[in-house]
Amino acid sequence: MSTTPKTTTAKGQKYDGFTEEERDAMKERAKELKTSARRGAKADTESEVLAKIAEMPEFDRVIAERLHAVIKASAPTLTPKLWYGMPAYAHNGKMICFFQAAAKFKARYATLGFSDAANLDDGSMWPASYALTELTPEVEAKIVALLKQALS
Repeated sequence: MSTTPKTTTAKGQKYDGFTEEERDAMKERAKELKTSARRGAKADTESEVLAKIAEMPEFDRVIAERLHAVIKASAPTLTPKLWYGMPAYAHNGKMICFFQAAAKFKARYATLGFSDAANLDDGSMWPASYALTELTPEVEAKIVALLKQALS
């Protein structure tokens, strides 16, 4: 008799531990680490990020393409790379932010997330991820401000 609790997903499926999407993300991360070790830290990884964005469903791809352009223009010191199969951006080897497509984990919306290396600290509590449904000029301005703060 197993004492491990079973978890029910949104679709009513039972599983123990990680979801299929989570296991896929971990496999992608292992592959990224192997590839990075083979080619060295100085390799250009932007083409891999753009290829991953191109594979996304249209609703995620439109946001990811624009987000990539905003990040490249407003934070040129960030290096695009893949992180758990997601487009991410690092500064001096430390992950600062990443884009999680809605389709990646069958979520309602895409997410722009920041790591603890991002300097977003604001008192005792602050947001570390943001839901994205579209990139309006106002949203882009907020992202640019967050990136400037994250890198300060």
